[in-house]
Amino acid sequence: MKTRLKLDSREIEKKLRTLLRPTNMGLLSKGSPFSWEDTKKHAAKVRKQGVKQFLHQYQRSKDRVDEKFLWGDEVEYTLVKFDDENKTVKLLMKSKILLEELKQREKDKTKVTSWELEYGAFMIEGTPRMPYKNSLEQMVYIETNMKIRRDEIQQMLESDEKILTLTAFPRIGCPNFTFPKTFITPDKGYARSIFFPDEAIFGHPKMRTFTRNVRERRGCKPVINVPIYKDLNTPVPFKEDFKVFGDNGECQNAALVDNIYMDSLSFGPSCCCIQVTMQAHDLQEAKYLYDQLANICPIMLAVSAASPIYRGYLSDIDNRWEVLTQAVDDRTPAELHSQETIHKTFRPRWDSVDCYLSESNTDYNLRDVIFDSRVYQTFIDNGVEEPLARHFAYIFLRDPMFLYKELLEQNHEEETDHFDNFNTANYQTLRLKIPPCNTEDIGWRVEFRPMDLQLTDKENAAYAVFVILLSRVIITYKLDLVIPLSKVDENMTNSYDRDAVRNQTFYFRQHIMKDCLTKNCSRCVQNPGKSCIPASRDYRRMTIDEIINGTEDFVGLIPLINKYLDGITTDTNTKQTIEGYLKIISYRASGKMKTTAKWIREFVRKHPEYKHDSVVTEKITYDFRNALVRKFLLQVM
Repeated sequence: MKTRLKLDSREIEKKLRTLLRPTNMGLLSKGSPFSWEDTKKHAAKVRKQGVKQFLHQYQRSKDRVDEKFLWGDEVEYTLVKFDDENKTVKLLMKSKILLEELKQREKDKTKVTSWELEYGAFMIEGTPRMPYKNSLEQMVYIETNMKIRRDEIQQMLESDEKILTLTAFPRIGCPNFTFPKTFITPDKGYARSIFFPDEAIFGHPKMRTFTRNVRERRGCKPVINVPIYKDLNTPVPFKEDFKVFGDNGECQNAALVDNIYMDSLSFGPSCCCIQVTMQAHDLQEAKYLYDQLANICPIMLAVSAASPIYRGYLSDIDNRWEVLTQAVDDRTPAELHSQETIHKTFRPRWDSVDCYLSESNTDYNLRDVIFDSRVYQTFIDNGVEEPLARHFAYIFLRDPMFLYKELLEQNHEEETDHFDNFNTANYQTLRLKIPPCNTEDIGWRVEFRPMDLQLTDKENAAYAVFVILLSRVIITYKLDLVIPLSKVDENMTNSYDRDAVRNQTFYFRQHIMKDCLTKNCSRCVQNPGKSCIPASRDYRRMTIDEIINGTEDFVGLIPLINKYLDGITTDTNTKQTIEGYLKIISYRASGKMKTTAKWIREFVRKHPEYKHDSVVTEKITYDFRNALVRKFLLQVM
């Protein structure tokens, strides 16, 4: 299908080079960003205004009720360009020109897709135009909408350009990994990386300023070390020489032996994911759902694992979260290494949740996370519930990482940019989203954020539908999944491991039901008025197979979902589609179906060019693309 974007290769490269210039950053910009020094000067004022904005929205919305359950998904796409003659594939720096066109198309109200910018100049985010409703038919439609999104982009690309749903491009940060070719600038610019060029960051003030400010606040470049996969011919010890990349010694000193080293925030947000947002009935339900999903996050991170390769090397981890945590860590050396308690408990900006939000679960926080005590007291004095006050006081402890000169002064009753600056720049596995200003259509929401992105639309739809169905089961059966957050932290760490689905165990509540679901249960009949379900909040280690699929003494999440579905009447096609989605999750959990990460790792290790030295070459990456095409046609592994 011909469009106005169809140009010959020289015209494309010329236009893309123009768009990649650091000075060309106007798309969707809200203004001119402050330097880090000026940002620090205004931080206290912005924090104070952000607190006022939150309090106004909290007072306005704390009693809000939304009868309809609405939900939606966000998918981050990667653009690539293939060279069949030279057997190479590179990241395509074309998202800006595509997004400009897509935003024009959105003026057509019949469109069912919506598009937003993402961190990389080779990335783009797609969502449904309108949220989905609480019906199984709507859950089936999500895959169709994902296919429409993919097709809409693909029709705007050349025959040698593709849109992929890939968590981490295997050779990002390797020499010459972009089209058009970009150049590193270790001594100037935003990232100052020896691997990742500034031109590969989307040309928007927010993305590049955030990259610079994290580095400047930290006082040095981010340090990312992930363990390398030790294959038969991997050097022992494994340690690179970074002088050839222009390193002045900083990277060499920061890199750990037997680890893949990366030196820029860019390696984190360049990873893609699928996120699911669900609207709650009210604030109380939002907090309850948030708390219950907290321990589901590491489980789904392991089940969705899809990113075993970083900077052209096979790693010994299977998902992106450890890379993200290190990449966006803006803590100073004093905050990282001081013996003072205030710094010991100052967690990374990208992490698991800081605390439970419901009063009934505060005893299970069991770790002292610091927060801004003055902000906390302001919230308490204005009637904010204690756990919520603690959570947002923790959010406001951070420095704002980007400010626009034009938006410094705001009306706290009509705008929330300063609050959003703090809330959105703290990247946790879950996010509580407050109702926005000047709209009656959007209520309290919970955003589920941990999952790696899968290779096909069917798989991504399956993961999104599973999370949504589980949220309905949690609400319907009033499940209690809460365990100490220290154990959730351990589960997160375990979820990073290679093939964690098969090789790790995770803490999980043994008795998650408050009421018995069995008709004419003999124990309930013998004890009228009392449930046979133990009231204690006990937990034990389980495999993901046991958690998802159940055992003789544990009900399992999918059996509960099936129980919930038995009470809903729907057509045969919808029922079979939902069953197919649940089978994907069930089989991944049991090991009957490989995780995406395991499939990728095995593809590399079986490739004829692979020398069992942990190196993923350009040819292997190119052939990986062809395998993805075949997989997309089959839709599942």
